[in-house]
Amino acid sequence: MVQKNMLSPRPWFRLFLAVVTAGVAFECSIPAHAADPQASPATLVRTVVAKEAAAARNSSAKHMFLGRKETARGSQTKIYVQTTEAMAGLLIANDDKPVSAQQLQDESAHLERLATNRDELHHKQKQEREDAEHALRIVEALPDAFVYEFDGIEPSREGVGRVGDELVRLKFRPRPHYTPPSHVEQVLLGMEGYLLIDKNACRLAKIEGTLFREVSFGWGILGHLDKGGSFVVEQADVGDGTWDVTRMKLNFSGKIMMVKNLAIKSEETLRDFRRVPDDLTFAKGIELLKTEQARLQRGDSGLATANVSSARR
Repeated sequence: MVQKNMLSPRPWFRLFLAVVTAGVAFECSIPAHAADPQASPATLVRTVVAKEAAAARNSSAKHMFLGRKETARGSQTKIYVQTTEAMAGLLIANDDKPVSAQQLQDESAHLERLATNRDELHHKQKQEREDAEHALRIVEALPDAFVYEFDGIEPSREGVGRVGDELVRLKFRPRPHYTPPSHVEQVLLGMEGYLLIDKNACRLAKIEGTLFREVSFGWGILGHLDKGGSFVVEQADVGDGTWDVTRMKLNFSGKIMMVKNLAIKSEETLRDFRRVPDDLTFAKGIELLKTEQARLQRGDSGLATANVSSARR
């Protein structure tokens, strides 16, 4: 269902992982002082969103990185790699404890099946593409869906923005009479929160939103999201001039088709980004994952736990 795709971590993840700065030229005019009367928060947001969207559609940079996702059922740590075909991930720890040799073998076998079964791989590609399209539609709706106002300046920090840059804080609330073009953007009707924009890089460093009222989908027939639901997405320059998501936190509840309860509560932290070849295939990506897992295991048997612990906020 669309609403499930929209609220899972994957769409935001795939969208922002696709965003790079290379080859995209935009003028980001941000005042030195938030109170500048000549400044237009709406124009600033529109400029930043245009850059994010254009870069997402013209990305080529690929990375390998470590991700830890925590839910009510516990935590999982994976090594991920971006490829030209789809994202590949290898589970290396459950609840901060390394997986068994059998679990690792099963994980590797699953990836190998994906690489050789073109139908399954194409299905994965299709799902990733649809998720990214939904997320991009949400991001592109930001300038029209909300009213913005300056709320100060704050320094960047690890995982949020680019080290040493200043971040412009903008509060947002729904724009009166905004009409969503589809039910994908409908969640924005009941949301308020703030953005952090890197004033030098002209990039979106953070967005945090909260539902201040219940939001229905399809006149309530498809379902609804409860008041109080929230999300946080942070991204940063990962050290090579490209920007990637570094943290996502989701907390939503509601109902689907009026009968099935919806409960999404998770937090995912991403770190240790390293460039891989831009033309990396899925099969070659699997080889890199196995090599990286072996390297981590040789270097320090407790590395997965150590990395995850240091990535917590």
